[in-house]
Amino acid sequence: MWQLKDPQPVKLIVGILAANHQCLHSAVDMLSDKFGRIDLSSEEWHFNQTDYYNDEIGTRILRKFVSFEKLIDPGKLAKIKILANKYEQKLAKSLSLPLPRPINLDPGIIEPSKLILASTKNFSHRIYIGKKMYAEVTLVYDKGKWRHFEYTFPDYKQECYWEFLSKVRVRLVEQLKRYNARKK
Repeated sequence: MWQLKDPQPVKLIVGILAANHQCLHSAVDMLSDKFGRIDLSSEEWHFNQTDYYNDEIGTRILRKFVSFEKLIDPGKLAKIKILANKYEQKLAKSLSLPLPRPINLDPGIIEPSKLILASTKNFSHRIYIGKKMYAEVTLVYDKGKWRHFEYTFPDYKQECYWEFLSKVRVRLVEQLKRYNARKK
């Protein structure tokens, strides 16, 4: 008989697109209230790889990533995406900007070998993960570097993102060593 194994915990990461600095800081505060202490935070970058979000977020979009200290069960990604969507709506109301969606929250998980992002939209490369949510492997970590796919969003192909994601990955590997040592 095959013995099933529990999955290793993973690192929660959230990509934030924001209309301005106030929106960005409000999103970070809300996320840390819900998911706990942020252990790593990226620089703020201008998001200009596409105009897809301009009607919702505006034309001067900021991008930032945060990761959280506490490791999570990877099976919770669908639930976290649902919460992220609710937080977007709550922030849109509280910020009172003339934009329908001044914040976009994209949760994902990092394992030592990959970055997985959650989505509300199905596509050929996405897998259903329950609760009307889908997930895709956006990047893989192979031979010491991040590698993208044909379908990977253009901004996720940037070295500056990879540098930050590598820091998150290093922190995860350190945490998993301690986690696995405690389990023995």
